[in-house]
Amino acid sequence: MNRDIFIRNLTNEKIEMCPKGRNANELTATEFEKYYERFFDMIFEIAGTDISSESGYGEFDENNKAPYKSVEEFIRETFNERREGYWQNWTEMFESSFLKKEYFDEIFSRAMKYSSYCEGQRYLANNNTFFRNLLVDDTGKTYCADWGRAGIMDYMMDFAILDLNKPYLLVPEKLYEYAKKKKIEIKDFKGIDTLRWHASIDDLVSCESIVKSINALEERMSKY
Repeated sequence: MNRDIFIRNLTNEKIEMCPKGRNANELTATEFEKYYERFFDMIFEIAGTDISSESGYGEFDENNKAPYKSVEEFIRETFNERREGYWQNWTEMFESSFLKKEYFDEIFSRAMKYSSYCEGQRYLANNNTFFRNLLVDDTGKTYCADWGRAGIMDYMMDFAILDLNKPYLLVPEKLYEYAKKKKIEIKDFKGIDTLRWHASIDDLVSCESIVKSINALEERMSKY
């Protein structure tokens, strides 16, 4: 089944597959202040989808199935260099790019250590919430325009991608205040796969920004 049709059916047609509006990547920081709660509402609305008919974790495969039995398996296999496709033998980047093995291993081990806390956190996630993939219409309603990487995982993945894309917008801090107001419990952030992607395309500027954001996040959120 076509991915868009699958997502539309799974969400009882609540997701607009051909939205129109302004590309969110064009928003200034001031404009984001105006709309950020709409983006957060959108992510939680997606996460509220009834996925009881689906099993597993991870990005949907070509058959629109989440292929992993646990969060730990999802994380581990995401970085399995033996997987066929784009990421096969990806660890060669430690020698051929500016991706540092020591830093990657540190963050990966932390992700594996805390993976047990995410077990059971099964939600529909867009998993591609870069601002270039988001739209805002004239009424302020927000949309995801690309569902190619959607899957079943912790909905925090969508917030983590927002933050790593534009850390100067202070998404974690805004999310904390939003969640407190809405009485929503927030657990953790993730970002290591986004770092690997930007390293694979030799995007040094983005990699440096992501590393800085990951390193600073714990300190940024300690006051909360």
